[in-house]
Amino acid sequence: MNDSSWGAPPQAGYWGPSEQGPAPGAAPAGPAYDARDAQQTRPMPIVPDVPDHGGDQDDDRGAARLSGPLFRDETHQTPPAQAFAAGPQNPEPMPDASQPAPPPQKKSAGRDLSAAIGVGVGLGAVIVASLFIVKAVFVGVIAVAVVVGLWELTKRLEERKGIRAPLVPLAVGGAAMVVAGYVRGAEGAWVAMALTALAVLVWRMTEPPEGYLKDVTAGVFAAFYVPFLATFVAMMLTAEDGPYRVLTFLLLTVVSDTGAYAVGWRFGRRKLAPRISPGKTREGLVGAVAFAMAVGALCLQFLIDDGTWWQGLLLGLAVAASATLGDLGESMIKRDLGIKDMGTLLPGHGGIMDRLDSLLPTAPVVWLLLVVFVGSG
Repeated sequence: MNDSSWGAPPQAGYWGPSEQGPAPGAAPAGPAYDARDAQQTRPMPIVPDVPDHGGDQDDDRGAARLSGPLFRDETHQTPPAQAFAAGPQNPEPMPDASQPAPPPQKKSAGRDLSAAIGVGVGLGAVIVASLFIVKAVFVGVIAVAVVVGLWELTKRLEERKGIRAPLVPLAVGGAAMVVAGYVRGAEGAWVAMALTALAVLVWRMTEPPEGYLKDVTAGVFAAFYVPFLATFVAMMLTAEDGPYRVLTFLLLTVVSDTGAYAVGWRFGRRKLAPRISPGKTREGLVGAVAFAMAVGALCLQFLIDDGTWWQGLLLGLAVAASATLGDLGESMIKRDLGIKDMGTLLPGHGGIMDRLDSLLPTAPVVWLLLVVFVGSG
């Protein structure tokens, strides 16, 4: 049947294009109808009932049932009942109910804790021994830490940013700054700082002028950031109870960092400064404050002459704030440089600067508050 005869009543005696009956081998076409019967009778397809399943596809199924073939000689299609019985062509895989759910991920500390604890205990033993045996030896320990910290900082600046801060005048001036602070106090520290900055300016003049401004700016910043702030530790040591003041300073800083780490790792949910240090949380800051205030009250009550517990609470609060800001400050530097650690000298810790980050800005805070609370000694 061609397209022009769709919907037209069949003519009597019509057998196909040649009007000579069916082609040899063709199946009989069934009884013939005259024109009058053809106008009154019209074969309609039998559409079987298809169960209604609901859902978003119900309208599509209904449309398919209403728009089925009206003539038997149209293109053959699979009856709906057979299609439904056959099921979907591409069934979605069913989840395996017997497969166990993956275990929850455990929080990772991020570092080798055994190495970090071992190195920390070893450094603590050396520091405490030098602190209470010979004060001058502890001053030497500070000077060595300052020189190594300056080397790490200037090395990373050159590698990552192409900034060549002169290390020689920084190292010599930094060590002299620590000694001057111990011998001459704050006045000696400021004089040594000024001379170190001048030495950086002059030393850099021996090289080509390209990059001079950024090199000397980084050099003066390094002189202030590392040796000058470390000088306040040496100045604490000059008091009669100097070793206990330094011990209080070290204990409060370490306890603040430990409290922030422990509480933040276990309970941390809300980020403190995600753009600077994604690992730090507000809960960790609360832990740092709580731990530092508790230890500060004990230290001022039992270690520092004429100190009281409430002064220790204030000191602990200030240390928690300065240590956190110091840690964030170095994290800002490391993010700008695109590095995780300043060095690899201390297994489990990174470099010397990675341990001095919270100590350096805390030193002047502790020195000043102890002078205010109990005097310079």
